[in-house]
Amino acid sequence: MAGGLKDDDTEEFKGLRITSLDDESDEEEEQNEQDIVIDEDDEEEEDEEARNSVVLGFVKMPKTARSLLRHFFPSKAGGVPAWLDPENLPSGRSCFCDICDEPLQFVLQVYAPEEKQSAFHRTLFVFMCTSMVCLRRDQHEQWKCHQDKPSRSVKVFRCQLPRDNPFYSSEPPKKDSTDPPLKAGAALCNWCGSWKGIKRCTGCRRALYCSEKHWVKHSRTGHEHDCQRLRISSQLADSSSDETTPAVLLKVASNNVWPEYKIIQESESSYETDMPDDNVCTNSLVSSNQTDDALMSIAENFEGDDDRKSWASFHERIALAPEQVLRYCRIPGAKPLWPVSSGRPSKADIPKCSYCAGPLCFEFQIMPQLLFYFNVKNDVDSLDWATIAVYTCEASCDASVAYKEEFAWVQLS
Repeated sequence: MAGGLKDDDTEEFKGLRITSLDDESDEEEEQNEQDIVIDEDDEEEEDEEARNSVVLGFVKMPKTARSLLRHFFPSKAGGVPAWLDPENLPSGRSCFCDICDEPLQFVLQVYAPEEKQSAFHRTLFVFMCTSMVCLRRDQHEQWKCHQDKPSRSVKVFRCQLPRDNPFYSSEPPKKDSTDPPLKAGAALCNWCGSWKGIKRCTGCRRALYCSEKHWVKHSRTGHEHDCQRLRISSQLADSSSDETTPAVLLKVASNNVWPEYKIIQESESSYETDMPDDNVCTNSLVSSNQTDDALMSIAENFEGDDDRKSWASFHERIALAPEQVLRYCRIPGAKPLWPVSSGRPSKADIPKCSYCAGPLCFEFQIMPQLLFYFNVKNDVDSLDWATIAVYTCEASCDASVAYKEEFAWVQLS
């Protein structure tokens, strides 16, 4: 990941440029990474270095929803995405579950810039289908990555921008009224608030939707009542040509959007040396007993001895900070912390970058504890996973498309 900044005039950006995740109240630190020569004999030592470099992500209620707007370059979970490039959003089949054709739901985003001119700003976005049926199918499809194009229900997008770009000032935001107004972005779906609105309501001609399915859902849950009022107002002020959305808080109609949180960072090594007496993260929204119960419900599904041993090791490691929802480490040799031994990918199972044909490397994983904060029920058919590991282009390659699709490996319990 990014190390220290090179120019004195970029000093103020340290509160934004991060080696993993960012929190306004965190101490600003510089990390100088050295190139590591990979050698099989050094694998154990390299893994130890990766272990000591893991950064944990925890969710926290934001002080204000405004603090998660895109020009503050947030790391966040739930709610709607704060698109880095607000105009050139993913389009076509990228926005949909390849299995059931439903628009994907926003899970989280991680602001993770690189020491690369074209990736001065860099954010990763994760979306998924909320159907457990599709997630089970996805787990089988991911093994096909080298044979043909798999049908996925979990998708990851990488977007990066240079310091000088059309959307943001080259200076960090002051977070007050002196900040210049942001350029409006693409008009978003009135139902989900995630994807570009490409279909207009035929009645009011004001509401926009990413798909016909979301138009139907909105119509069935109250839009028809508002449609006539909007139709009258649109006659007074024609807005049929308005295809942008101002950089303000977006109110969405769907009640199924997951609760919105800020993601804050903590070094895992700090928990090994300076652990609170009650073994609870100081930023926790719930007690460790609640998250422990959620984790142990996964363990009940294990049958093989190898899976039980792997789970015991996994649980021992995360017990240091049981509220963690994300583990981040993008240095050579970094690997996911797998909950179970079965269903792990080999190196050959991880595809090459679709844009530069270079290797992908592990960057972060999403933990099952996030489901607890999203208020997902612990039912038989409810959404569930053991972990979701995200692999991204090792070179953070530049491609003509603004949002480059990366690779996610799903491990179910």
